[in-house]
Amino acid sequence: MELRVQKMGNQAPWSLPQLEAGLKHFFDEHGHYPTATEVDAYRYLPSARSIERSFGGLVGLRKKLGLGDNHDFRTGEHSSERARSINKRAHATERLVYDYLIDKFGKEFVHREYFFTDDHRTRADFFVYDAGKGFCVDVFYPASPRNLSGCLNIKLTKYSGLGAYLEYPVIFLQMNESISQNRLDALLKAKKRPLAAGQYLMEWNTFKEFCSLRDPLKVLQGRATMEKLGLKAKR
Repeated sequence: MELRVQKMGNQAPWSLPQLEAGLKHFFDEHGHYPTATEVDAYRYLPSARSIERSFGGLVGLRKKLGLGDNHDFRTGEHSSERARSINKRAHATERLVYDYLIDKFGKEFVHREYFFTDDHRTRADFFVYDAGKGFCVDVFYPASPRNLSGCLNIKLTKYSGLGAYLEYPVIFLQMNESISQNRLDALLKAKKRPLAAGQYLMEWNTFKEFCSLRDPLKVLQGRATMEKLGLKAKR
């Protein structure tokens, strides 16, 4: 059956053959059937919400069409593989940021897993000691613009109530290169829950511009600063 293209606005209901054609076409292109997020971004399928209304969701639709052995991608091998992929990407992304920071500011001035409180509950991925007060970096990789807002809300909840601990900038650094700074700025403008003073949402290029305006510490000056904070400089 010929593929049907998703369009904006009111549409006639999608038939089962149209849905099956779209799902199989996605499988041929990607080697797996789509998740809800992937369905919304795929031009040959309707929205996941539309499928939810008509068929009780993707799980019900895959069962009805007899597609694959594991119909629920939240469990089983698909879920395990997705977790492995996310963890691998997170490690590579943090490593990229870490290598950039130590090249710019020096290894002994980039502290990994910086904890704000003694209970070790709230931490940033990095704290950088520079010629100013320093700054925190919390790295994340939203899979798509759709789940960017959810990721950011989790970050904001994590940092809520820290108050006096936030004496320096906190950068929420999203590393999905397909999401531009303009998209981030538009999201912040529309949010009902704004960022607190001193918190910033940046993409990679904007972050590098931010770092270019920060002066690195000199070694002796940096050691004195770290000793005042009760930290030992690495030799």
